[in-house]
Amino acid sequence: MWPLGHVAVAYLCYTIATRARFDAPPAHIPALLLVFGSQFPDLVDKPLAWYLGVIPTGRTLAHSLLLLVPLSVAVLAISSHYDRGEYGIAFTIGALSHALVDALPALWGPNESATHLLWPVVPVEEYEQGPPTILALLQDSLGQPFFLAEFVLAAIAFVLWRRDGYPGLEPVWTALGRVWPTPG
Repeated sequence: MWPLGHVAVAYLCYTIATRARFDAPPAHIPALLLVFGSQFPDLVDKPLAWYLGVIPTGRTLAHSLLLLVPLSVAVLAISSHYDRGEYGIAFTIGALSHALVDALPALWGPNESATHLLWPVVPVEEYEQGPPTILALLQDSLGQPFFLAEFVLAAIAFVLWRRDGYPGLEPVWTALGRVWPTPG
């Protein structure tokens, strides 16, 4: 799945959970941590595999539940210790949803695998000819229904994000205003 799809799935999960628990939309900072969590596995694994070559593929270390579960427990414990439990919940939903959604194609594709969820206990298939390029990944994705579904999920997530009052946007605008003050 591409970054947009990961953010969409994470936001859908988180806004539903937040509404169910608090009958309120997500707050700003947890929404930002959710976005970071939804990208975390790729932010770790892609550089380590594609550029440094220290792990076998772009879906291994930070996509593995053997890392994500203990990391999530630690993040939840630390955030709770500082009375910011919702921060940990948001990051955890983002990170775990990423790894699980990346495993979904294994349910319907004979050439797909979810072995990354238990790497390094279960080996993953390494790249045959080196890491893929972004363009090659995009070309491979274009005809797949899963790729097209990402845009539907993103549209639904955007509608809910708008309904929720665009959580996370205010701190970003504030930070950008400090970097690029308006003239006058």
